[in-house]
Amino acid sequence: MLLRLLLLLALCGAGSAAMVVSVSLRGSWRIRSGNGSLELPAEVPGCVHSALFHQRLIQDPYYRFNNLNYRWIALDNWTYIKKFKIPFDLSKRRKVNLVFEGVDTVTVVLLNNVPVGETDNTFRSYSFDITHVVQAVNVIEVHFQSPVIYADQRSKVHTHYSVPPNCPPRVQDGECHVNFIRKAQCSFSWDWGPSFPTQGIWKDVRIEAYNICHLNYFTFTPVYDNNIQEWNLEIESSFDVISSKPVLGQVIIAIPELKIQQTNSVELHHGERIVKLFVKIDKSVTIETWWPHGHGNQTGYNMTVLFKLDGGLSFEKSAKVYFRTVELIEEPINGSRGLSFYFKINGLPIFLKGSNWIPADSFQDRVTSALLRLLLQSVVDANMNVLRVWGGGIYEQDAFYELCDELGIMVWQDFMFACALYPTDQDFMDSVRAEVAYQVRRLKSHPSIITWSGNNENEAALVLNWYDIQSSHLSTYIDDYVTLYVKNIRRIVFEGDQTRPFITSSPTNGAKSTAEGWLSKNPYDPNYGDVHFYDYVGDCWNWKIFPKARFVSEYGYQSWPSFSTLEKVSSKEDWSYESKFAHHRQHFTDGNYKMLHQAELHFKLPQSADQLRKFKDTIYLTQVMQAQCVKTETEFYRRSRSEIVYGEGQTMGALYWQLNDIWQAPSWSSLEYGGKWKMLHYFARHFFAPLLPVGFENEGVFFIYGVSDLHSDHKMMLTVRVHTWSSLEPVCSETTKPFVMKAGASALLYDKPVAELLRGCTNCTRQSCVVSFYLSTDREPLSPTNYHFLSSPKEAKGLHKANITATISQQRDTFVFHLETSAVAPFVWLDVGSIPGRFSDNGFLMTEKTRTVFFYPWKPTNESELERSFHVTSLADIY
Repeated sequence: MLLRLLLLLALCGAGSAAMVVSVSLRGSWRIRSGNGSLELPAEVPGCVHSALFHQRLIQDPYYRFNNLNYRWIALDNWTYIKKFKIPFDLSKRRKVNLVFEGVDTVTVVLLNNVPVGETDNTFRSYSFDITHVVQAVNVIEVHFQSPVIYADQRSKVHTHYSVPPNCPPRVQDGECHVNFIRKAQCSFSWDWGPSFPTQGIWKDVRIEAYNICHLNYFTFTPVYDNNIQEWNLEIESSFDVISSKPVLGQVIIAIPELKIQQTNSVELHHGERIVKLFVKIDKSVTIETWWPHGHGNQTGYNMTVLFKLDGGLSFEKSAKVYFRTVELIEEPINGSRGLSFYFKINGLPIFLKGSNWIPADSFQDRVTSALLRLLLQSVVDANMNVLRVWGGGIYEQDAFYELCDELGIMVWQDFMFACALYPTDQDFMDSVRAEVAYQVRRLKSHPSIITWSGNNENEAALVLNWYDIQSSHLSTYIDDYVTLYVKNIRRIVFEGDQTRPFITSSPTNGAKSTAEGWLSKNPYDPNYGDVHFYDYVGDCWNWKIFPKARFVSEYGYQSWPSFSTLEKVSSKEDWSYESKFAHHRQHFTDGNYKMLHQAELHFKLPQSADQLRKFKDTIYLTQVMQAQCVKTETEFYRRSRSEIVYGEGQTMGALYWQLNDIWQAPSWSSLEYGGKWKMLHYFARHFFAPLLPVGFENEGVFFIYGVSDLHSDHKMMLTVRVHTWSSLEPVCSETTKPFVMKAGASALLYDKPVAELLRGCTNCTRQSCVVSFYLSTDREPLSPTNYHFLSSPKEAKGLHKANITATISQQRDTFVFHLETSAVAPFVWLDVGSIPGRFSDNGFLMTEKTRTVFFYPWKPTNESELERSFHVTSLADIY
């Protein structure tokens, strides 16, 4: 049995007795079912489902109806077992710990048949003293309790009052009482995901042995003193000192690029000891700050901290230090009741453009660093600068936050509480307090994290009485809410980190919620805080249905993933919109109907007699609908950033729901399971562009706003063109005089009655023509080309089926698709099936005879493979 032996941070030449020894227990384990009928190999980190799948005892859990077929796995009590040798002399070590970085979730841990600890929280680490139990040869057993049964038992013990909701809606095929267990809340099901309540050792596990002392954790925070305009660095380290005598030594802090070399003396006494260090950075040294994507560089500085202690013992930590400030601005606005709600980074107001992140897989051992990089690169490739890590999933792995730091993706970090009320009994609160302290300590050094948020939608759930609580009992739940999120989570956050804001809930009225005792009468008030907005009945092409709010942190529409994604987890009989599979995979009540209702407002529904063709056409149409709906809504929020209309406006954030998928199913996502871009993600690349013209109508007048996220004013022109559906040549075109687009603002650039616009264009009616427009200098375009439909496409006259051909060639690692069309074609969709990669543009309105599009593969491919897989669809093809 191979063990990886890590000798941690020993000073060269030091005696072996001074060394801290760490032995990883990753790798091969065995697992056993509750009654012993199954025993099989398993990998750690990992989970039971993955072990069963790798041993071919179950199919892919995502295949067809397996979320129901494999419910038995989560209802069983599993045991992880490993036999291992200690590769060092135990007699020379005074203390030995067993450390779990993450256990999912409820366990009793035995070493050599002796109980050494218990766990009940996925979201924290555990360290158990095994000094008097460990031997030269050992057997470790981790006995898991079914999370479903545990949650049910905890809810039954909570007898003095219920804590709703009890169970998810039936359409989700989920499990009950997830609010009683500290694991991913969506693991019991959600309206976009399956129920797979996993069990397993999901992070690292190791043995640590030492004699004098041990470094438990190391964290740091850059702090800007606004009064004297100076950066400082606060460093905190925790030691377990077992020496009875004081341990003396030095700490050497080095940041070479900032000319920092600082030495401090330390004296560590017996017990758990915290060492706090303060580094004052000379004002004469130039510091480059960390900026969000699109606003500057993500400069970081390499730091080493070396503890040189008595007895030749040393500990060295290396880290990247980033400097940036963040402020949440809530202040009065002229001409509007309420308060602003926006973020300043390094003193600059930033419009937050992005989406909401959910776990990338039900089985976290399948989420590799490569997958995270692919998904997060897709975020910045679509001109986003922020993700909200949603509170029903997990605190993400270190690689996620490191990539966000590197790529300039701001993170709105929820704590893991969502769409539920929660108990506040002693055991639960003890677990939560440990969780919050651990996560704040782990994450606070990341510049990408710009705010903490207590929960997802729980203020709204309580105030708007989602769970039909009797008014006479409401005060009990309000007390619990304040106890959990304010008296505990908020307090612990500010004890550990005062460099970023804390928001109690999302949505919330922010400062107004605070003033009203942490629960506002209307958490969706557009004049305060952030809002979530969903409307599947109203016409999404009508911008007047959207809230002119300060900040919109959730909004969206569903679509189906591409056929190539669904094909992997379905069979031929499933390939119909009316199939049992299609209904089973939809976890949102009436979700499939709501998509067609919204699509039918502006498009003809597919009518092919061929079932498979009709299914593929319907998938395509749901993606068209979703992309167009979210485009209309996002552009409304972006153009509202600089104006107050009827007392509302100054919108400074748009985060659509949701970025990614947890499995292959209909959802609100713009990235399919595995990372394939839906049409929405290509649209996001345009509607989140740093410079964008936005068109809309009001009372028969066509308006175009300019929106800029740039840091400086720019001189430019607006070009407006009108095409008929039946011709590839524009029937009319006009260009404005040069104007200056102000930095960080939106402004009206163009307005003209539609009737007047059409009169200037030969043979144009609303039904026969479409408008496109873009911003440019004399020489080159500055923005994407945007468009505005003058009527619903289902009413379009002169729209013909386009014959679109592609010639594919290769340029180094990129493939060039030279397209040619016979007619104007809306929503041109290029698809290469399961070949991983993305196009430079897709889902576009093709008004020119030729167009060149690039394909960026994520894995090696070739021209012939692309030619075999290539398929193009435009709107008229589905009629």
